[in-house]
Amino acid sequence: MAHPKRRQSSQRQAKRRTHYTANTPTLSIDKTSGEVHQRHRAHWVENKLMYKGRVVMEKEVEVDEDIDDNTEA
Repeated sequence: MAHPKRRQSSQRQAKRRTHYTANTPTLSIDKTSGEVHQRHRAHWVENKLMYKGRVVMEKEVEVDEDIDDNTEA
């Protein structure tokens, strides 16, 4: 039976067991907006969060109410 001469570190063991590879993400084109986005991920288009061609959430735009039309000074 084989016996290792030295103990293998847990980091080296994890590196050997990993199955991660450096791939480029798969990109798709949204049917409704035409935006290029990563597949199976929500993406922002014009302050709207889109997923599968549907609006999931809208971003509220803050309006500064302190500015009035008092520019006559």
